[in-house]
Amino acid sequence: MTVLPSHVPADRVVDFDIYFPPGVEQDYHAAWLSLRSPARSLVWTPRNGGHWIATRGEDVRALWADAERLSSDVLAVPRGLGALMQFIPLQQDPPEHTPFRNAVMRGFASRFIVAIEPQVIGNARELIEGLAPRGQCDFVSDFAEILPIDIFLTLVDLPRADRPMLRGLGAQLTRPDGSMTVEQLRQAADDYLAPYVEERLARPGDDLLSRILSTPVDGRAWTMDEARRMCRNILFGGLDTVAAMMGFVALHLARHPADQQALRDDPGAIPDAVDELMRRYASVSVSRNCTQDVEIDGVVLKEGDIVYLPSVLHNLDPLSFDDPETVHFDRRLNATRHTTMGVGVHRCVGAGLARMEIIAVVREWLVRIPPFRLDPQRTVTMKGGNVGACVSLPLTWEV
Repeated sequence: MTVLPSHVPADRVVDFDIYFPPGVEQDYHAAWLSLRSPARSLVWTPRNGGHWIATRGEDVRALWADAERLSSDVLAVPRGLGALMQFIPLQQDPPEHTPFRNAVMRGFASRFIVAIEPQVIGNARELIEGLAPRGQCDFVSDFAEILPIDIFLTLVDLPRADRPMLRGLGAQLTRPDGSMTVEQLRQAADDYLAPYVEERLARPGDDLLSRILSTPVDGRAWTMDEARRMCRNILFGGLDTVAAMMGFVALHLARHPADQQALRDDPGAIPDAVDELMRRYASVSVSRNCTQDVEIDGVVLKEGDIVYLPSVLHNLDPLSFDDPETVHFDRRLNATRHTTMGVGVHRCVGAGLARMEIIAVVREWLVRIPPFRLDPQRTVTMKGGNVGACVSLPLTWEV
């Protein structure tokens, strides 16, 4: 807990820990919706060093995109996390951010996403065919924490055998459990990446990191420090978010057999369905640091204040989307309208890859696994943090 700043009205204070929202183990999204109030768009929590939380959809989206008055340098709460990680380009602001992001975007160009799609499909089939005869699985540990991370490791040409260790590091960033300090987490990542960064700079190949590092930044080569910070960013960015989204998609289909059957009957509807499921089950939040005073909703965010922006509170706001908590596969939404993958200059560079992977998984799963449901003998559990996720998702089906 922290002392209440003098500029924070007492009626805006809530006791809300973003890592442990009330009821999060049962329902991540309901836990966040409990914070919503029509009377106030911004609230202040003394947890994690003290920070604002935007709770109204239009404010979440507007503040997320505001690169003039808000900085991304803070990364997350508590404040010290960003000072240690120094991700490139995620923690940079324009104009410094632009040439680095352009290099990263070239690495994620659509032709490379198209080229890796057959491998995504092949890897998904292999995993699913191994699970199908069992008649049950924990979707998180048996699938979602394997496939997207293996694909990421293929993209960056790192050993797939390192997946369990790297998965653990990713979880410590987004949902820390106290077993590592931030300093230890950064050091573990840097120690792991060091030989690969040096190799990619000296002898670039055709992997994602090489493509990025071989793209000049304002006409010059990357420095070792810049390369290390970029690779650190890419590493952590690829270890958690897609796995989390896959879990929520599978959870929805297990709970809604009619939706599951609709996609079995009409596989052509899967891309639009995935867009809608990604909107409905957003779980990424970001923190922004005020670089000047910002007046909004009758309060003033002072320079140096942190405001926390949960995508779930934009995507499930009835003023932003009609009937937002209900999944409508025919919603035909424009994916850039929701904030699942961010908005503005820091919109996720891997959004196209993530969407492709989830579409492929839904297609392959529905072809190879018969109608599935939640296992009534076991419990679905979730966890909060900067990326909320299912941590256990037991499924069962007839064999």
